Amino acid sequence: MKVAYLVNQYPKVSHTFIRREILALERMGVTVRRFAIRGWDAEVVDPLDQEERTKTRFVLKDGLGGLAKAVLRTFLRQPGAAFRALKAALAMSRRSVRPWPYHVIWFAHACQLRLWLEAEGVTHLHAHFGTNSADVAHLLHLLGGPGYSFTVHGADESDNARALSFPRKTAAARFVVTVSSYTRAQLMRVLPAADWPKLKVVHCGLDEGFFAKEPAPFPASPVLLCIGRLCAEKGHLTLLDAFARLGRPDVRLVFAGDGEFRDLIDTRIRALGLGAQVHVTGWIGSDEVRRLITEATVVVQPSLMEGLPVVLMEAMAQGRPVISTFVAGIPELVEAGRTGWLVPTGDVESLSKALVEALDCPVEKLAAMGRAGMVRARERHHVDTEAARLAALFVGGGAP
Repeated sequence: MKVAYLVNQYPKVSHTFIRREILALERMGVTVRRFAIRGWDAEVVDPLDQEERTKTRFVLKDGLGGLAKAVLRTFLRQPGAAFRALKAALAMSRRSVRPWPYHVIWFAHACQLRLWLEAEGVTHLHAHFGTNSADVAHLLHLLGGPGYSFTVHGADESDNARALSFPRKTAAARFVVTVSSYTRAQLMRVLPAADWPKLKVVHCGLDEGFFAKEPAPFPASPVLLCIGRLCAEKGHLTLLDAFARLGRPDVRLVFAGDGEFRDLIDTRIRALGLGAQVHVTGWIGSDEVRRLITEATVVVQPSLMEGLPVVLMEAMAQGRPVISTFVAGIPELVEAGRTGWLVPTGDVESLSKALVEALDCPVEKLAAMGRAGMVRARERHHVDTEAARLAALFVGGGAP
């Protein structure tokens, strides 16, 4: 079986779960061709991502001239299909989150990718995220390309499901993957009931090497770790305010990541007088993430909006209790009182209280919570198990 993967940008520091999924499929004997709209010149620090970039073909790398040639060739070879796909692209632009010129460009992407997939003998196209990559997959199918599917990850997609033409794209897809039951339920709200059976839950997964055989010892001095892109939806400012309430100079807080909120977070750290206790790492690779998890007491993910954070799976796989919020698919993974703590999102007081409880928790109880988390993460998020489900869907076309 030969499958193509399409992502808007790949590889990317926040898309390691896609890389793990692809590599797991290849271990099962599935041939996977990687395609991305952009990303050939993006900075990647992880050696595995650097290797993935050499295996990826980029639609925009040859510029608009390459796309224009692909469009012309498509109209000359199959004018009827080309006009139908272009008409569909314009129809999808109405009340869309993007105006019509973007959709015309995505039509051009589909023309180029269609030629590549035909040459490669690809039998199925899978897009990650229900945004422009899924649009390209749909338009490519209308051009006579292979059947397609796509994975929906979070609220930014499901909240805009109609504007993103999910009913149209789902109706033509072989199946649609969601990363949590919560996300599946949100799509059920906007899709016809006849298409609900196409919605399949396949979790993001972790490699076997990410699961600790034995949890590392807890640090002598407490360390709170928050991993992820520094942006509004991750709730870093809420965590800083909650941390400031502790009044515990013996506790350190580490933000692992970077992003558009970096300056705002640095400013808030200085304003709260927490410069000696709070450290921001910048972008780091997966090995460094794992090391920081083993050196932490608790991993904190105070998200305002999510799908299902991979960092929580990673923390639990390493035997660390977690603190997170009652958002989207998080309660499907984190069991309050057993593997960690859950608090209302954006609630500084509740988050501060959970931090106090975690920091005052006896190490024996923390260890027991960590071990329970390891079991749960393995049961629900081992990449080989989840990739096998996905491979079965590729073969069966999403049939029950």
